Amino acid sequence: MEIYDLIVIGGGPGGYHAAERAAHSGYHTLVIEKEKLGGVCLNEGCIPSKAFLNSAKVYDHAFKGGAYGVSTENVVFDQKLVLKRKDRVVRRLVAGVAQQLKQRQVTVVKGVGIITGKSKEGFQVQIDQTEYVGKRLLIATGSTPIIPPIEGLKEANASGNILSSREILDLDSIPAKLTIVGGGIIGLEMAAYFQTVGSQVTVVEMLPKIAGNTDSDLTDVLHKSLEKKGVNFFLSSKVTRIDAQQLTYVKADQEYVLVHDKLLLSIGRRPATDRLGLENIGVEMAKNKAIITDLQSRTNIANVYAVGDVNGKSMLAHTAYREAEVAINTMLGENDSIHYDAIPAVVYTTPELATVGLTEIEAKAKGFEYQVLSLPVAYSGRHLAETDDANGLIKLIVDKKSNTLLGAHLAMQYASEIILTLSMAVDLKLTVKTLSRLVYPHPTVGELIKDTLLSL
Repeated sequence: MEIYDLIVIGGGPGGYHAAERAAHSGYHTLVIEKEKLGGVCLNEGCIPSKAFLNSAKVYDHAFKGGAYGVSTENVVFDQKLVLKRKDRVVRRLVAGVAQQLKQRQVTVVKGVGIITGKSKEGFQVQIDQTEYVGKRLLIATGSTPIIPPIEGLKEANASGNILSSREILDLDSIPAKLTIVGGGIIGLEMAAYFQTVGSQVTVVEMLPKIAGNTDSDLTDVLHKSLEKKGVNFFLSSKVTRIDAQQLTYVKADQEYVLVHDKLLLSIGRRPATDRLGLENIGVEMAKNKAIITDLQSRTNIANVYAVGDVNGKSMLAHTAYREAEVAINTMLGENDSIHYDAIPAVVYTTPELATVGLTEIEAKAKGFEYQVLSLPVAYSGRHLAETDDANGLIKLIVDKKSNTLLGAHLAMQYASEIILTLSMAVDLKLTVKTLSRLVYPHPTVGELIKDTLLSL
């Protein structure tokens, strides 16, 4: 019987990245993936949605080119061609992951891996009738969409009009009326896309604001921007029934009905830990079925690790990458840990929202004495040169005691690229003086960092 140094269950970002690094370090490594390498991120999340959003931006630029001295006629948006390009991008990236694993001599097995127990040789994982044994286990099974117990939903699913984040990225036509249940990151990105390319979009959110815990100053900018483009928002609204072509919700004790052609359910995701056999080796889980891990991605069972969405700490692909690195480094005896307070998050709408560290509300709750530094994006020459939208801002939360950044929040063009500098500042605890003395290229939107700091 072949014994592996490491068995990875799940071939998404955390899983395949861990496998590559482990194999590079000399571990005989096995990856078990039930569907496609790349997981949700490459196949039905991060990458497909960005391919969609980029097509929408190109279309929007062409449609509005006259404002920039570029006249176009008969601009046509073809969703079928967008879908073909998206699929081509996904295939290329998935093939790249497979090739990398092959080059590292990682064994990849397709199937559902179930942990059956532990022997003196290692942990036992079964796929169908075949048993594999690994000295170490790394769980990276990701997450699945939350399906709420809403009246009528089960029957409505049969119509084909009710979509998850997976199905909506396979639509080959643009629905005339799209209702989105959930105003989180996925819901907002899909709202931005479909509104731009021709749908009448309505977002129904139970909370009083969009984008969850994101700083309110940022969400206000995005809310107004999307609303100006035609997206309808119904906040503080609870969905009580979903039918094939209509949704019923309650707001302030009043009942309302919305009609749709398609409906996207986007109210969040939960860790995918069901039927893994974790109970067979005693892995401890939280009430939401997330695997409990420490800052080294270790579980309560020696030599068993969990990375990515499955531990429920930060459901972002780049978090999974870093957790995977930390897990492998820990296996190899290195002193490493993940800093969850310095992980950036991005909403890829227009404008983009990007955040890292504490919000003002969180800083106050933790008892910090802080100062807020903020500038409107209109201070950026490049931003004004490239867009007619002067709405947006940079907001920095500075700890008065240490003069370091507690958090940074951006609503602007290129926010997803600029946030890295601020993430480094939070992670490395750079002082305002150090950060302001860096030389920022001109003209860039990133110069706003220095301009904001100098306002101190």
